[in-house]
Amino acid sequence: MNRRLLLAVALLPSLAMAQPTITIESPWTRAAGAGGQGAGFVTIRNTGADDRLLSASTPAAGRAELHSMTRDGDIMRMRQLEAIALPAGGAISLAPGGLHIMLIGLTQPLEVGGRVPLTLVFERAGSITIDLAVQPAGARAPH
Repeated sequence: MNRRLLLAVALLPSLAMAQPTITIESPWTRAAGAGGQGAGFVTIRNTGADDRLLSASTPAAGRAELHSMTRDGDIMRMRQLEAIALPAGGAISLAPGGLHIMLIGLTQPLEVGGRVPLTLVFERAGSITIDLAVQPAGARAPH
């Protein structure tokens, strides 16, 4: 067997294991004005081993932070998170009123029908760039 063929055969198992384990569904955000704040919402499915969403970034905002929102009676509490756990074989929904990606200091208006690039960084899966579809202000789900 020549060396090239031997190398190709040796690499086959690692190529088979390189299948994506994270899928992103229904990425969206709401319309908002430049200089203000927005939020990104997605469903993340993990078909691989335990993973964690570590950070997010977008050119459309000065910074993006992982956040949780909880209600304590009539008080809404928002807290920045260091990471969001993604259990093996599980799914996490980032949605209004719960986990979300806070877009702080919007550098441009988010206009209905537009798209906002967002890069998500995972501990195991690495970086995945998606586009958030801009929905009307006050939307509770993507159209």
